[in-house]
Amino acid sequence: MSKDSRSEAYAASGVDITAGYKAVELMKEHVGRTRTDGVLSDVGGFGGLFAPDISGMKEPVMVSGTDGVGTKLKLAFLADRHDTVGIDCVAMCVNDIVCAGAQPLFFLDYIACGKNVPERIAQIVKGVSEGCVQSGAALIGGETAEMPGFYPEDEYDLAGFAVGMVDKSRILDKTRVEEGDVIIALPSSGVHSNGFSLVRKVFDVENSEIDQPVEALGGKGLLETLLTPTKIYVKPVLALMEAVDLKAAAHITGGGFYENIPRSLPEGLSAKIKKTDVRVLPIFDHIQKTGSISEHDMFNTFNMGVGMICIVSPSEEEAALAALRGAGEDPYVLGSVVSSNEGVILW
Repeated sequence: MSKDSRSEAYAASGVDITAGYKAVELMKEHVGRTRTDGVLSDVGGFGGLFAPDISGMKEPVMVSGTDGVGTKLKLAFLADRHDTVGIDCVAMCVNDIVCAGAQPLFFLDYIACGKNVPERIAQIVKGVSEGCVQSGAALIGGETAEMPGFYPEDEYDLAGFAVGMVDKSRILDKTRVEEGDVIIALPSSGVHSNGFSLVRKVFDVENSEIDQPVEALGGKGLLETLLTPTKIYVKPVLALMEAVDLKAAAHITGGGFYENIPRSLPEGLSAKIKKTDVRVLPIFDHIQKTGSISEHDMFNTFNMGVGMICIVSPSEEEAALAALRGAGEDPYVLGSVVSSNEGVILW
């Protein structure tokens, strides 16, 4: 690829291909942090090459997931901070595929922008790379599309996808979940990357001062709090799988408790959760009070402080909690599995 390549006509239309070359050079250091043994190619080719290690697997199964950051990006634009949303993007993908018991192998991103500012693109990729490091995935490629007239110059969209692998016999299978099983909560780091259209409406973020300290948030600024990156649960969940018989897991994303927890349960079983046992983070209380939002809508929109749930048999409760603590988590028993067709019983 020639670095002297330049089209004056294309530049006049608003697309500077040389900015793309510069962005690639600036991001290489960040991408290099994510390199794993399976990577066979460098960034810049037409496709990312990866050779998975399937030794010890009888029936390797590929697991994939794709997602974006959503309107949380609007807050990144307001703060002019772009080095954390990449973590969100990776997290939304890898947290999904680990619910099947899969180790993420590699990740690719897609950045569409109104104007390619190489330094800003590099900051976005820095965050993506950090998310990949946290999950053990390699960043093996991506695309930056400069689209003047489609996006404002100072805005962009960010999406990506992850591919992982698990031995077929170890795929987490919700059909093994039984009445009496224990539901363990892994705390979230905040709002994560869901419900931001409602968050933005509640706080009128585009027309308000949201970087001032808020007493309800322990003196932290609202903008700073909302931009807290989504927590990545890959390594703790995989560690849990090595320690106990993990039956099922659910990533608590858009739709909150009511939509996501039932996805880890077979027909005829529900999750029974005592509301006072949920360790609700201050940001959710602040959202609810400010927006006068019903309790049901809060639990049907946000993670409420629980980013992931894991289901194990009662006999393995203590071993599971110990394994998760050993992996750096602060887990707690959220509830239990009961015979019911309600999906989630909050009482």
